[in-house]
Amino acid sequence: KQERLRVAGARPVALDLLDAAAVRKAVLAAEPDAIVHQATALAGMTNVKNFDESFAETNRLRIEGTDALLAAGREVGVQRFVAQSFAGWPYAREGGPVKTEEDPLDPTPVSTMSRSLAAIRHLEGAVVDAGGLALRFGGLYGSPDDAQVEMVRKRRFPIVGDGAGMVSFVHLEDAAAATVLALERGTPGVYNVVDDEPAPAREWLPALAEILGAKPPRRIPRWLARLVAGEAAVVLMTEARGASNAKAKRELGWTLRYLSWRQGFLAAYGKVA
Repeated sequence: KQERLRVAGARPVALDLLDAAAVRKAVLAAEPDAIVHQATALAGMTNVKNFDESFAETNRLRIEGTDALLAAGREVGVQRFVAQSFAGWPYAREGGPVKTEEDPLDPTPVSTMSRSLAAIRHLEGAVVDAGGLALRFGGLYGSPDDAQVEMVRKRRFPIVGDGAGMVSFVHLEDAAAATVLALERGTPGVYNVVDDEPAPAREWLPALAEILGAKPPRRIPRWLARLVAGEAAVVLMTEARGASNAKAKRELGWTLRYLSWRQGFLAAYGKVA
């Protein structure tokens, strides 16, 4: 994508974010006023059975990559640091279905998700301590090659148990808009960047299947999902909490193009059917 960046007026630099020396060299050369850390290794990732193993590279980027960028940023006097975090499943699995930034993260994550939650805690703590903003994105959608869309089309994404696990989504364009606003305003802290309508799996999965022109998703019991896809999949589909976007709207002045995943899914994937 380097040529696309050049055409847009940016100067691309390819490097390994886990190479602290390379990160320092790039940041010192650029002398930026701000740093936006959006690095992940999640492209095409659909395996949640070995959750922490699947997220291992992303967890390193959230820990080592964040530390390298913060250290280099301090050296050149960066005034603004914005980093991507996640709101999709880290909240405590108790209380109401929708959480704010003041609510605690899960104190007892299932064992296969513990390292991933620790990486999210590290990123947010380091960024906020440095005076930056951590944006907890909801489930991102809008990419034409979204691997989960293909799974829904092929009926490989079932509803587990009662399907009560909540998801807060956000369209890629709305996430980008929130990131730009975070560069310009907002006090240091954590912000949920999600749409207005958290929804349980039993609601959004059939709706997405209908938009795609696919058959309704299958339903499987918790015990079978645990056997086939692991405990993390059961938690995500039956116990996860949604997130409120009130703070981001209030403090960042953020407005959404797609207020709900209902409109966003149709705009992004309706033509796929």
